[in-house]
Amino acid sequence: MPDVRLPIILIATLAIPAAAVDGQQRRAVPTARGTITEVTIQQRLIIRIPRVPTGGAPMAAPAPAAPPPPIRWVERKAEKCVEVQALAGATIAGVDTVDLLLLNGKRLRARFNSECPALDFYSGLYLRMNSDGKLCSNRDAIRSRAGGECRIQSFSTLIPTR
Repeated sequence: MPDVRLPIILIATLAIPAAAVDGQQRRAVPTARGTITEVTIQQRLIIRIPRVPTGGAPMAAPAPAAPPPPIRWVERKAEKCVEVQALAGATIAGVDTVDLLLLNGKRLRARFNSECPALDFYSGLYLRMNSDGKLCSNRDAIRSRAGGECRIQSFSTLIPTR
């Protein structure tokens, strides 16, 4: 059986100075036997929201005989924030909007401060999780895989009409 103690010690030795350099908090406490160093590492959680096909029906479902009429969406005022855990997916609605699909079946439209064309080329988008677990307008941004950032200006609730 190989001895794994040496690689673990090397990794731990290299990780402590790297964590301290990256802006992490570091505190040294002198004792009778030597100095104990405490390193506090902070994490960031990034959430990927998958892009949903715009057809509305699941991809594995057979095609209907006649396509249903397109759904028109009417925008209504919405809350300033939405729980990140309530998000199920997203569709690109335009260069300055993304429609967020919620687990309860509702839709929200996130409108950006400016155009965000980088979102259209990749499947999915990313959010940086905040400590409150919410995605809020005038505070948070949606990120593309290419690294572009689109700040959310407002949310509106989408209501279907025919």
